[in-house]
Amino acid sequence: MFIRSLPDEHIETVLSRGVFRSSERGETLFIQGEPCPGIHVVLEGWVKLYRIAPNGSEAVVGVFTKGESMGEPVALRQGTYPVSAEAATACTTVLIPGDALIQLIRRDPEVSISILASTFNHLHSLVSQLEQLKAETGAQRVARFLLELCEDGEDECRVTLPYDKVLIAGRLGMKPESLSRAFARLKDSGVTIARNHAEISDIRRLRGVVESDPADAWHR
Repeated sequence: MFIRSLPDEHIETVLSRGVFRSSERGETLFIQGEPCPGIHVVLEGWVKLYRIAPNGSEAVVGVFTKGESMGEPVALRQGTYPVSAEAATACTTVLIPGDALIQLIRRDPEVSISILASTFNHLHSLVSQLEQLKAETGAQRVARFLLELCEDGEDECRVTLPYDKVLIAGRLGMKPESLSRAFARLKDSGVTIARNHAEISDIRRLRGVVESDPADAWHR
């Protein structure tokens, strides 16, 4: 998000100061409480952000993919990470040092607009997630997740689940067994799960699940 919103003349400058890193699935990128040296941008793959609760349970805060960035406000404050990050799949990231960004902002205030826009997008995404957790059933959340993977304009599609089902459940605020039950409920709406793929025979019908009254969705 951050790189996409930068003025074109600054993209090469920012990337030239970046530290590129390739990580295998399960590898830790940074840990909650560590000093944050800059903004992380995902170039390929998926990265999971999470927090560990006092009882030891893991809460998934977000899952980021190609073009998305993490840590803008913390990097500029030179604070510490409020979350930990782990490679959900093999991935490539680039770390843009915070001091390089501050120097760029001083030369061109338009860069600060890009950072604000990226921060707003993160906030909007978190608000949307909270709304879904409060207002939608598990089946509706899973249906929405699958629809986000579909190509626009298609009547049916076959999608690859981008990461493992345990992480999908965590991202959607569910237990793995609840995710399995949600997949089962969606079978009547034309969804078939086979290993890491989902066959969706009627996208319009699946969209109807998301838009339906939650009380009706419990019976799907």
